[in-house]
Amino acid sequence: MEGEPVNVNEFQELARLALPKMYYDYYDGGAEDQYTLKENVESFRKIALRPRILVDVSRIDLSTIILGHRISAPIMIAPTAFHKLAHPQGEVATARAAAASNTIMVLSYMSTCTVEEVASSCNAVRFFQLYVYKRRDISAQLVHRAERNGYKAIVLTVDAPRLGRREADIKNKMIAPQLNNFEGLISTKVDHDEGSNLEAFAKGTFDASFCWRDLGWLRAITNLPILIKGVLTREDAIKAMEVGVDGIIVSNHGARQLDYTPATICVLEELLNHETYALGHVLQTSLFRLFTLLEEKFLFSLMEECGEEQMSSRH
Repeated sequence: MEGEPVNVNEFQELARLALPKMYYDYYDGGAEDQYTLKENVESFRKIALRPRILVDVSRIDLSTIILGHRISAPIMIAPTAFHKLAHPQGEVATARAAAASNTIMVLSYMSTCTVEEVASSCNAVRFFQLYVYKRRDISAQLVHRAERNGYKAIVLTVDAPRLGRREADIKNKMIAPQLNNFEGLISTKVDHDEGSNLEAFAKGTFDASFCWRDLGWLRAITNLPILIKGVLTREDAIKAMEVGVDGIIVSNHGARQLDYTPATICVLEELLNHETYALGHVLQTSLFRLFTLLEEKFLFSLMEECGEEQMSSRH
């Protein structure tokens, strides 16, 4: 590619050229037939813009407040795993990019940098993503470490009682890298000769029995706000508010969990009466179209190719 990339599509192509096939397929792929992955993109293309004219736009302020924290625009960095597969500094580079852009980073529970390393790297506002494990003490220790290190909220991912069937990972026999957050707690090495080792690890550790009544356990072990990530229906959004969570994240897990679920953008309208965030597969002018619908905030899944430098302004 000649010259510097000028849009998200070109960054994606650079990532495809730069990364080993196993890693790129892990970042890029969806579950099963990848129907929802395609719908996440196509659904945006069906949204037409209806611009209003003769409005003063000489001063534009996109800043908003998320759980009491003012950020420069309604964009946050969603929890994504294994950043060191794409950048030598891993999640530390992503956190610095968040700080430079004055936004919030949600650190994945499967980060390749520790909670402490990311916290000490910069002054970005940070949330921590949590999965609940069969051994609740492991989940509790991660929550307590996040709280001690200045993370401002817990993002509980609830749409993955087991890992989605990602065919590319199965074919590539995807292996989870070293996850230092789990050092001394649990081994990420799995003796599994067939398919995705990552899927085998998740199957052996995730608590598939976790349900609404168990949210009281999480509330009891932390004073941080709790966001639920993975809501796709109005009924579940209402239930989340009834049990007292602080916000919901509308997400189909980037189409990586259950295939043939609706595109995130298609379920937003019925949910916008709540403290709502959207997470999906967003490209090009889809970003602006999401602004016009949501009018609040959404999370951007970042696969950083150049980390902090690419998110910071160079002008």
